[in-house]
Amino acid sequence: MNWNNLLSPCRQRESKRSESDMRSEFQKDYHRIVGSASFRRLQDKTQVFPLERGDFVRTRLTHSLEVSSFASSLGQNVGNILLQRGEIDEKQREAIVDILRSAGLIHDIGNPPFGHFGESAIRLWFAEHMDELSFRGKKLSDLLTKRQQGDLLHFEGNAQALRLLSKLHFLVDENGMNLTYGILNTIIKYPVPSDRIDKSSGNVATKKMGYFHAEEDLYRKIVEQTGADGVRHPLAFLLEAADDIAYLTGDIEDAVKKEKISYYALLEELKKLESNEAKGLTEKLECDYARAKANNMPSPAVNAVQNWVVKVQGFFIYRAGEAFLAHYREIMDGTFGRELLSDGGVGELHKALGKIAYEYVFRSKEIVRIELSAKPVFDFLLDTFVPASLGEGKDAIGDKRLRIISENYKTAFDVFSKNQSDGEQAYRRLLLVTDYLCGMTDSYAKKLYQELSGIA
Repeated sequence: MNWNNLLSPCRQRESKRSESDMRSEFQKDYHRIVGSASFRRLQDKTQVFPLERGDFVRTRLTHSLEVSSFASSLGQNVGNILLQRGEIDEKQREAIVDILRSAGLIHDIGNPPFGHFGESAIRLWFAEHMDELSFRGKKLSDLLTKRQQGDLLHFEGNAQALRLLSKLHFLVDENGMNLTYGILNTIIKYPVPSDRIDKSSGNVATKKMGYFHAEEDLYRKIVEQTGADGVRHPLAFLLEAADDIAYLTGDIEDAVKKEKISYYALLEELKKLESNEAKGLTEKLECDYARAKANNMPSPAVNAVQNWVVKVQGFFIYRAGEAFLAHYREIMDGTFGRELLSDGGVGELHKALGKIAYEYVFRSKEIVRIELSAKPVFDFLLDTFVPASLGEGKDAIGDKRLRIISENYKTAFDVFSKNQSDGEQAYRRLLLVTDYLCGMTDSYAKKLYQELSGIA
């Protein structure tokens, strides 16, 4: 792979360039994203604590802003070194930063309401009902290809992001936001379809699917331009690291604020770590707490953790950039298959923070209750809209239940389902429903469930 291709400014539909507009193509994309309704909806989508009304914990929007900030910092750090080495020029260094800034904003834009609980609920519903569904007198399990079925059984917000950005954000035409290929390729963390998922491969790129069968042609166009066919775009490694940094440190900070874990319990967990780097950061947490106590802070534990989190973020950013440069040739050859934050002392701390969040947050009664309550919402909405979408007759798509679906999604369906086989038609009708669900905010999904089910 080479940077001339990887930083491709090409789009599905080429835009007319104004001589008075001095922005690069990637800077234009940033403004398109920030001004989009899809991006604004992230303010009412969960990060960890669904439907949280306090202003002190993270939503998908604040998380995405943090990822954008960390990703651009990583791009700047790495880009400066690559520039010094002569691997890239100044214009390419700027492009790397701009691409990562935008990719950070949109990396979660396809996620359904209720976060990863929503993804799991969609997968589980199709696993339970696939054999029961039919279209035009044929069972879906016979009508759909294994890959089409796999897209639903392994449903991923990552793949939905590409679909949303390239088709469903229907403002001008069927090309969605019409973002540059360099940015679209960066958000494809898993450059494999659903029938090539291989969690046992040891390569992080095959852990999940990165695009639906419906976007196969687009994926081909993107990688033909960038040269990253079947392998991760190098900037995807930096985006993944930025995401990890944001959610690992953010989950810990929010957990302390929500009193899911105390300062003392966090300290005890960190003292179990053995690397010198982890021990040094643990000592800094103790120092931050002592300083907060000495300064008579109203909540010394929260203050200490907030200050400590900033130090950890800086540490992770530095070490992720260091790892990228250390494995640069493997990354550019497409042979590097690990996360940047997986090795040595940084890997130990990375794993420990994830374990702490899992034990104290994701297994907490509050989160388990929310997870359990999210499934009935998804079950009801899928029970309602899937049969409607598969209804018989040429006017089936006009079913009353489908009239409330966004016109953008229905227009995209009309454009991309013309002259298709029964199997392709059925597949795209199912995607119409998942498109609608993924476009919902947490509060809208809950409200719609209550309205349609007659719950006051």
